[in-house]
Amino acid sequence: MTRERYLTGLLVITGSLLILTGIRPYDHATWLMEVAPVLIAAPVLIATYRKFPLTSLLYFLIFLHALVLISGGAYTYARVPLGYWLQDIFSLGRNPYDRIGHFFQGLVPAMVAREIFIRGGYIVNRRMAAFLSLCVAMTISAWYELIEWAAAVALGQAAEDFLGTQGDQWDTQWDMFMCFCGASFSLITLSGIQDRQIEKRKRTKQA
Repeated sequence: MTRERYLTGLLVITGSLLILTGIRPYDHATWLMEVAPVLIAAPVLIATYRKFPLTSLLYFLIFLHALVLISGGAYTYARVPLGYWLQDIFSLGRNPYDRIGHFFQGLVPAMVAREIFIRGGYIVNRRMAAFLSLCVAMTISAWYELIEWAAAVALGQAAEDFLGTQGDQWDTQWDMFMCFCGASFSLITLSGIQDRQIEKRKRTKQA
């Protein structure tokens, strides 16, 4: 399979799931708020593909994150079946699916920031690139929590499905911690793969 077919497949799957889940989600307003990042990111990625194509690894990670967001939008995070399954297996007191969402909220932005830093030549030192990528991910997480706070103030009880706190008073802290874990995990385990793909694209461009 060529890279173009591979990426087209990811795009078709994402678009199809958006359409299917948007027809009859648990709550249309919640669905729209949850999948908004996908609706924003997809056109940007398509528009920048020719001038600044990302690594295949990064496109796949973005695809996985989109699946997490779409599932959360379709069911609301507190009702996703995968979360109930994990809740039963680990005997948890709540549906933990939103933890997965915030894990990816750290994992993907950190890798996006790292790739931009390195390929753009903004940062040469890999350790500094990792540190600043972590900072970017945590900043995005903080802003997302502010958006949730604004939604709670504006919508009141109607924002409960979007917030997904499930009565947990430490939900905000847990969200940011999971973001930190996701960003740290990706920087530790995936940086090498990303570097190899960046180098491969550089050699292909020079050939």
